[in-house]
Amino acid sequence: MEPVSSPLTTHVLDTASGLPAQGLCLCLSRLEDHGQQWTELRKSYTNPDGRCPGLLLPGQMKAGTYKLTFDTEGYWKKRGQDSFYPYVEVVFNITNETHKFHVPLLLSPWSYTTYRGS
Repeated sequence: MEPVSSPLTTHVLDTASGLPAQGLCLCLSRLEDHGQQWTELRKSYTNPDGRCPGLLLPGQMKAGTYKLTFDTEGYWKKRGQDSFYPYVEVVFNITNETHKFHVPLLLSPWSYTTYRGS
């Protein structure tokens, strides 16, 4: 049996080392209650490839505002490195729940960037 593909994926790359960011803690949340309250949907860690499979199961995604929170301070502390950003929050809108969404994060102790991937 093949693993079920998640409609929402992320991939974190440690640009300081040029390697995937393994073991980085992240949380996925959705804005609920008419834009007043974040509801945590899942907490997980990136795998050896810097990916976090299964953030949402097919059918779980619905239109709305989502947030991925990455514990960058914890990641860098485990590597004996100070960092400028204690966490990174990426907030994005999903308007069509039938599409797939990929949210990569390129990370160093002093900077980060993100974009909508494919």
